[in-house]
Amino acid sequence: MIEHHFRQLDQLVEEQDRQVEGNYLDALIDILNVIWAEEDTEKETDTNHPLIEKIKQLKFETLAKDQIRKVIELAILKGLKGAVQSQHVITPDTIASYMTYIIEKIFHGQEEIRVFDLVSGSGNLLTAIMNQLNKPVQAYGSEVDPTLVELSVLSANLQKNQIDFFHQDSLQPFLLDPVDLMIADLPVGYYPDDERAKSFQVHVKDEHSYAHHLLIEQGLNYTKEAGFLIFVIPNTLFSSDQASKLYTLIHETAHVVALLQLPASIFKSKQNAKSLLVLQKKGQKTKAPKEALLAKLPSFKDIKATENIVSKMNRWFEQSGY
Repeated sequence: MIEHHFRQLDQLVEEQDRQVEGNYLDALIDILNVIWAEEDTEKETDTNHPLIEKIKQLKFETLAKDQIRKVIELAILKGLKGAVQSQHVITPDTIASYMTYIIEKIFHGQEEIRVFDLVSGSGNLLTAIMNQLNKPVQAYGSEVDPTLVELSVLSANLQKNQIDFFHQDSLQPFLLDPVDLMIADLPVGYYPDDERAKSFQVHVKDEHSYAHHLLIEQGLNYTKEAGFLIFVIPNTLFSSDQASKLYTLIHETAHVVALLQLPASIFKSKQNAKSLLVLQKKGQKTKAPKEALLAKLPSFKDIKATENIVSKMNRWFEQSGY
């Protein structure tokens, strides 16, 4: 069903792209806007749109929330293949599923949580987690790219997920109270604004600071005391040339809860391989686990290995009191 709806959507986007100057993602935004207008009774549908009858035949309303997310995700992936900036990639669904598992464990006694995706991109990771969680979520996202923000809003609306998005550089100050949970699939690279970087503890002199280090500190700044942070990090995070300041920051402000190596099969190469870093911001009543949860996560395709690792993690969470 997802493939069928994606092919239908893709054909319409390609047709729109041929008729209007722009690119695939711009055309996708145009089509999704019409779909949203069709569903939102308060908005006026563009009945003069040349593809209106074909758009009506898409029948997005027959799909479940996560099916809508996946259809739009496939279209965005196709559009991003032609994107100039290599950091514009969508977080694999495997990562969202493992993150959801961890969130359910650490917030099992909390009825509602406030979540902030610090670098939300197209909103795929945040909405995937919201669709899987068995509890209400007050959600926020931040993204500097205007095209991705627009796609995020449309995708969230069509999934009927309420998310407040900030269209800004995620290392600038936010008008936001600290949240229960901070998540981010950290973009790896240097941050060009040296002046802004100076306001962070992890900044380095005489060269650009790593953006992913600065984002971890920014995440800690906007997380409540005793709140949690889950970051998708490069496996080389703590062995890089700027790692000492980051290590000091984490040691002073947070407890390391878990470091989970993600399955290599979901990345293009070993150099691109990543892990999940789970932190708890220090508070008056918090304490570090006796031992952090360390594990190598298997692909979901290996059912037996997945069952074994989930059993191991279940035991760890029970023994650690989370």
